[in-house]
Amino acid sequence: MPKPESKLLQGTLDMLILKAVSVGPLHGFGIGQRIVQMSDDVLRVEEGSLYPALYRMERRGWIEPEWGVSELGRRAKFYRLTAAGREQLARETAHWQSFAAAVSRVLLPT
Repeated sequence: MPKPESKLLQGTLDMLILKAVSVGPLHGFGIGQRIVQMSDDVLRVEEGSLYPALYRMERRGWIEPEWGVSELGRRAKFYRLTAAGREQLARETAHWQSFAAAVSRVLLPT
Protein backbone atom coordinates (compact mmCIF):
# COMPACT_ATOMS: atom_id res chain seq x y z
CA MET A 1 0.00 0.00 0.00
CA PRO A 2 1.47 3.42 -0.92
CA LYS A 3 2.37 5.84 1.84
CA PRO A 4 -0.04 8.76 2.31
CA GLU A 5 0.89 12.13 0.84
CA SER A 6 3.29 13.75 3.29
CA LYS A 7 3.37 17.35 2.08
CA LEU A 8 2.76 19.76 4.94
CA LEU A 9 -0.16 22.13 4.86
CA GLN A 10 0.74 25.80 4.84
CA GLY A 11 1.45 26.94 8.39
CA THR A 12 1.96 23.55 10.02
CA LEU A 13 5.75 23.47 9.82
CA ASP A 14 6.27 25.95 12.67
CA MET A 15 3.93 23.96 14.91
CA LEU A 16 5.75 20.70 14.17
CA ILE A 17 9.15 22.25 14.83
CA LEU A 18 7.94 23.80 18.09
CA LYS A 19 6.54 20.45 19.19
CA ALA A 20 9.77 18.62 18.30
CA VAL A 21 11.86 21.12 20.26
CA SER A 22 9.45 21.10 23.21
CA VAL A 23 10.73 17.62 24.07
CA GLY A 24 14.27 18.97 24.48
CA PRO A 25 17.01 20.89 22.65
CA LEU A 26 17.85 19.59 19.18
CA HIS A 27 20.01 20.56 16.23
CA GLY A 28 18.39 21.04 12.82
CA PHE A 29 18.95 17.53 11.53
CA GLY A 30 17.67 16.13 14.83
CA ILE A 31 14.49 18.20 14.52
CA GLY A 32 13.81 16.70 11.11
CA GLN A 33 14.46 13.21 12.47
CA ARG A 34 12.19 13.76 15.47
CA ILE A 35 9.32 14.89 13.20
CA VAL A 36 9.75 11.73 11.10
CA GLN A 37 9.81 9.61 14.25
CA MET A 38 6.83 11.31 15.91
CA SER A 39 4.77 10.97 12.72
CA ASP A 40 5.55 7.26 12.34
CA ASP A 41 7.64 7.95 9.22
CA VAL A 42 4.88 9.87 7.40
CA LEU A 43 6.04 13.50 7.64
CA ARG A 44 9.42 14.62 6.32
CA VAL A 45 10.77 18.15 6.36
CA GLU A 46 13.21 19.06 3.62
CA GLU A 47 16.30 21.06 4.59
CA GLY A 48 15.22 23.81 2.20
CA SER A 49 12.11 24.34 4.35
CA LEU A 50 13.50 23.47 7.78
CA TYR A 51 16.41 25.88 8.08
CA PRO A 52 14.58 29.01 6.84
CA ALA A 53 11.79 28.16 9.32
CA LEU A 54 14.33 27.81 12.16
CA TYR A 55 15.87 31.21 11.34
CA ARG A 56 12.40 32.82 11.13
CA MET A 57 11.34 31.29 14.44
CA GLU A 58 14.59 32.41 16.07
CA ARG A 59 13.94 36.00 14.91
CA ARG A 60 10.43 35.80 16.40
CA GLY A 61 11.85 34.67 19.74
CA TRP A 62 10.12 31.27 19.75
CA ILE A 63 13.37 29.29 19.86
CA GLU A 64 16.89 30.08 21.07
CA PRO A 65 20.08 28.63 19.61
CA GLU A 66 23.09 27.44 21.52
CA TRP A 67 26.24 25.95 20.01
CA GLY A 68 27.11 22.44 21.10
CA VAL A 69 28.50 19.16 19.82
CA SER A 70 26.30 16.67 17.97
CA GLU A 71 26.27 12.93 18.61
CA LEU A 72 28.72 12.65 15.70
CA GLY A 73 31.19 14.99 17.40
CA ARG A 74 30.46 17.91 15.08
CA ARG A 75 29.80 21.47 16.12
CA ALA A 76 26.06 22.15 15.76
CA LYS A 77 23.50 24.75 16.69
CA PHE A 78 20.97 23.32 19.14
CA TYR A 79 17.57 24.97 19.44
CA ARG A 80 15.46 25.13 22.57
CA LEU A 81 11.93 26.39 23.10
CA THR A 82 11.44 29.77 24.79
CA ALA A 83 8.44 30.87 26.88
CA ALA A 84 7.13 32.72 23.81
CA GLY A 85 7.59 29.51 21.81
CA ARG A 86 5.57 27.50 24.34
CA GLU A 87 2.76 30.06 24.07
CA GLN A 88 2.91 29.94 20.27
CA LEU A 89 2.84 26.15 20.30
CA ALA A 90 -0.28 26.22 22.50
CA ARG A 91 -1.99 28.69 20.13
CA GLU A 92 -1.08 26.74 17.01
CA THR A 93 -2.09 23.42 18.58
CA ALA A 94 -5.51 24.79 19.54
CA HIS A 95 -5.98 26.20 16.03
CA TRP A 96 -4.91 22.90 14.43
CA GLN A 97 -7.27 20.86 16.62
CA SER A 98 -10.16 23.15 15.69
CA PHE A 99 -9.26 22.92 12.00
CA ALA A 100 -8.91 19.12 12.08
CA ALA A 101 -12.26 18.76 13.86
CA ALA A 102 -13.94 20.93 11.22
CA VAL A 103 -12.46 18.89 8.38
CA SER A 104 -13.56 15.69 10.12
CA ARG A 105 -17.12 17.02 10.36
CA VAL A 106 -17.13 17.76 6.63
CA LEU A 107 -15.90 14.24 5.84
CA LEU A 108 -18.54 12.49 7.94
CA PRO A 109 -21.13 10.61 5.92
CA THR A 110 -24.28 12.60 5.32
